[in-house]
Amino acid sequence: MKYKKSEKAIHQLTAEQRRVTQESGTERAFSGEYNDHTEPGIYVDVVSGEPLFASSDKFESGCGWPSFTKPIVPANVTALRDTSHGMTRTEVRSSHGDSHLGHVFPDGPPDRGGLRYCINSASLRFIHRDDMEREGYGEYLDQIEGI
Repeated sequence: MKYKKSEKAIHQLTAEQRRVTQESGTERAFSGEYNDHTEPGIYVDVVSGEPLFASSDKFESGCGWPSFTKPIVPANVTALRDTSHGMTRTEVRSSHGDSHLGHVFPDGPPDRGGLRYCINSASLRFIHRDDMEREGYGEYLDQIEGI
């Protein structure tokens, strides 16, 4: 599959999805659709569809946003220095869609690499394990637990 940002995809976003992905916004803590989500599958960029995170790499961090230990395809996530709001952080964006996803921090589970990708639900679309093959993401089924 080819992943890219398009005007059609941008036009179909909700106001919140547009604010987060296109204007580098942040949704309110504990308000996102996927914060407490536990179903098996993958999370893709809401704009480009590129695969970003697997449910098997999701963990409860208590921060109020979905947290993951690593990207499903590292090349699909770009890290940038972010000095906004008077702090220095590492912003993560989707590589093909250039969507703002959230930030990555070095306080994740040590036994799983030590990173916490803190991601806005508004930047994601979830694809259930049962739908992955049909939607063109079958090659990632081996990265989902419980198969």
